[in-house]
Amino acid sequence: MASPAILPMSTDTTTTTTTAATTQQQIGLTPAFRSFINHISTTVQTGFSNRRPWSELLDRSAFSKPDSISDATLRIRKNYSYFRTNYLSLLAIVLAFSLITNPFSLLTLSALLAGWLFLYLFRPSDPPLVIFGRQFSERETLGVLIVSSVVVIFLTSVGAVLVSALMIGLAIVCTHAAFRAPEDLFLDDPQESPATGFLSFLTGGGAANAASVAVTPPVAARV
Repeated sequence: MASPAILPMSTDTTTTTTTAATTQQQIGLTPAFRSFINHISTTVQTGFSNRRPWSELLDRSAFSKPDSISDATLRIRKNYSYFRTNYLSLLAIVLAFSLITNPFSLLTLSALLAGWLFLYLFRPSDPPLVIFGRQFSERETLGVLIVSSVVVIFLTSVGAVLVSALMIGLAIVCTHAAFRAPEDLFLDDPQESPATGFLSFLTGGGAANAASVAVTPPVAARV
């Protein structure tokens, strides 16, 4: 007699899906982390969509010497309101160049940022963190990260690199804004709100979205 046909089982598919989900959580791809990355991408794209043309920023005919310090201050305020995204991009470029030319600072700062992201901010609370056979609570992990941040920023060259890069970037921005006459700019254009503007993922909006996403799956499972 012919042996009966064996029906395909879905156990392998279910096991593969469960394993993939577990692997994603182990490497830090939690729902909160994915929401954070998506929010960064969206806000950066929105910010760059409001960027002014660089040719307008570098228009030679628009440069003139300010009449006084008050005039320079007024120009800085108006130009920053108009060229906000361009100025923030310049600051980011100066900061990136400073870090690239200082590999030790770049690697140290990247390691510190990765520690905050994957050991505290987006790490699932279960199971607890275990390093070299020792279990760390959330409070202990936070304390170690804070001490590490203080040591990295104040006791190494990282802090000096960051401060010098920001000072150089601010000097470039303020010099340009003080000598760039804003009379030809349409300053009444609507600007992006703080909650949705360029780099707004650093505000509470990104954290709130990440938290809502992180809470949604357990609620759905209970329902």
